[in-house]
This record gives sequence, structure tokens and C-alpha cells, in this order.
Amino acid sequence: MITDTIRADVLLQAMPYFKAFSGKTVVVKYGGAAMINEGVRIAVIEDLILMQQVGIRPVLVHGGGPEIDKMLQKLGKERVFIDGLRYTDDETMEIVQMVLSGKVNKDLVALIENAGGKACGLCGGDGGLFKATRLIKNDKDLGLVGEITSVDGTAVSSLLNAGYIPVVSTIGLSDDTEALYYNINADTAAARLAAALGAEKLILLTDVPGILTDTSDAATLLSKIRKEEVANLIQQGVVSGGMIPKVEACVEALRSGVTSTHILDGRSPHALLIELFSDQGMGTMIV
Repeated sequence: MITDTIRADVLLQAMPYFKAFSGKTVVVKYGGAAMINEGVRIAVIEDLILMQQVGIRPVLVHGGGPEIDKMLQKLGKERVFIDGLRYTDDETMEIVQMVLSGKVNKDLVALIENAGGKACGLCGGDGGLFKATRLIKNDKDLGLVGEITSVDGTAVSSLLNAGYIPVVSTIGLSDDTEALYYNINADTAAARLAAALGAEKLILLTDVPGILTDTSDAATLLSKIRKEEVANLIQQGVVSGGMIPKVEACVEALRSGVTSTHILDGRSPHALLIELFSDQGMGTMIV
């Protein structure tokens, strides 16, 4: 049973954090299995609205891998990943654009509005938010996967100042003549946007507890690591697959002036609130 004393203790513990983060921008990247579970998805939306109500300026950058995979399966098209990034040919790019900007983005906006918040959806191409050229990583062809060349956060800042929660899909406007749009890794895009906005925090919500030295044992969670340790963890194979772009995004954000970065288990209800407003915290913090 939750007593009045426990409720009061929770509020008292949260108060210093309300004060510390009021007026600060927090960029949240949302993706993976956390987007599939309806109960968890509603909890994320509630967390974002509460964050805004206590004076934080939240920005939601989203992926949509499960939705993209579902559409690819319907069309009988195989999904391909290279070093944790989705290989994107012309047909896949059309699907990515349709699913991310046309469905997932608008569904998230609707959820926030229906929960009593104010939200506005943006594609990375809107207002020149993300411009990109073709990414070649480790001499491997990734198709229409983009490397961000510039970030213009003007539209996002305007929405924040107007009291909206910006909801951003990570399609980048081409900065070359090879394509119209590029598919940008959402972790990378969130990091670059956090840096451009001078964010206090970058929080990546994913479908694992954080960085584990043994992926089959949650007790091996690394609660805090230094950015200088990341290269060694990748070399050792502790960080691999889809976790690589996540930790690389965190390191890039830190180098660009973001104060702290976090990888949280987005499947845990209210993970955002626990991380932001409690002494306990969650997941892995990279500093």
C-alpha cells in the first residue's frame, strides 16, 4: 500500500530535479519495442506531457523500425542491416518515408493531443531541419542511408517557444544530387539535434536495459561509463549491432556540448520520470 508519507517522499525527492531542469531542453529518442506495447507507449506520452508541465522543454525524435519491418514483410521484401544500420534501397526508402513521416509521426502527435498535450509533427526535411548526403561507413554501401551535413533547429525552437512538443521523424533532405531524401539513423539524428538545440540531456529509449557486459544477464548492466571507454567496449564486442550507433550518438552529443546522455529501457513504464526525477535513475549514463 502506498501511504501518504511515501507519496510525500516521492514529491520531495523530485522537487530539486524540477528546479534543476526547468527551462532546459531534453531530447528524447523513442524507438524499438517500446513503441509496440500500447501501455508503455501511453506511459511515454504521459511522461513527456508531465515534463513539459514542470517547465522542461521536451523534443521527441522517433524511429519506427518495427512498423517499417511490418510493412516490408507485407510487401514480401527482406530487411537488411549492416553494422546496425538499415540498408535502404529506393523501394525501402519509399516505405521508410511513408511509415515514419506519414504514419508513426502522426500517430504520436495524435496520442499527445488526446492525452491533453500540444504537439506538432515535423519531417527532418521540413524547414531544412536535417540535410544529408549518402553515408559510406567502413567502405560499405548502405544505399540511401544519410549522413547529416547540417542541422537547422529553428523550426523546433519555434515550436518549443510556442508551447508545443515537437515530434520529429528522421528523414533528411538531400544535400546532393543522388536522391531527394535520405534515411537517417534516429539515434544519430537525435544526438545532432540535441547538440544544435543546446540540450541539457539526450535520452535514448530502447528495448534493452542499457549496456550489458553479458546480454543474457540484466545484472551485468553498466550504470555509468565514460565516453573514452566506448571504443574499447565496441572492440571487445560488449557493444555491438544496433547498440553501436546508440553509444556513438551519445559520444557525439557529449563532444558537442550536451551535458549528459542516457540509454534507458523504454519497455519500463515511466522510465523517463524515474531517470529525470529520482535519485535511483535507470539504464546506462554515458558521461
